[in-house]
Amino acid sequence: MAKKTKAAETVGASAPAGTPRMLEHYLTTVQPSLAKALNRTNPHSIPRLEKIVVNMGVGVAVTEKKYLEEAIGAMTQVTGQKPIATLSKAAVSGFKLRENLPIGCKVTLRGRRMYEFLDRLVSLALPRVRDFRGLSSTAFDGHGNYSLGLSEQMVFPEINPDKYTRPQGMNITLVTSAKTDDEARQFLRAMGVPLKKDDDGEAAA
Repeated sequence: MAKKTKAAETVGASAPAGTPRMLEHYLTTVQPSLAKALNRTNPHSIPRLEKIVVNMGVGVAVTEKKYLEEAIGAMTQVTGQKPIATLSKAAVSGFKLRENLPIGCKVTLRGRRMYEFLDRLVSLALPRVRDFRGLSSTAFDGHGNYSLGLSEQMVFPEINPDKYTRPQGMNITLVTSAKTDDEARQFLRAMGVPLKKDDDGEAAA
């Protein structure tokens, strides 16, 4: 299995049977085109997706623990992986918050689940966002990583609105191997992430 994974990272490598659609797109289309655009021959220097971190903050869990359980259940359905609870780092008396109290959940996706989640996010969830006109192309951290926020989990079709009645937002961070934000921006667009073109000074399509 390790040999297949290593071979799949080479420029223009063919994807093994059963490979996630988004990974196949990267291997057959994105990686070769970026190698040419960036004038690089070393496949390891070409931007790639390393992990996706999905985080839900559930402040109301301080008094209503059932909402944290709901958030964990929703995140499990959306990502296909059971999240871990995130704990408060400091006590805030005004919010009845004690240190090390569960107030959210997060999951870190890699490999197959990472690509499958990105595929569902781009092709299914984002188009269901009301009045969606693209993502900001400036929400990078200066190191090639991109963050976006969703106001509710209902945009994912696998979520049953009858079961999860309380809107729960989430933050999603796409961690890439790009050395600069410009490289990451080019990579994400090639992967189909709908970044606006007018945010970063480019001419709108």
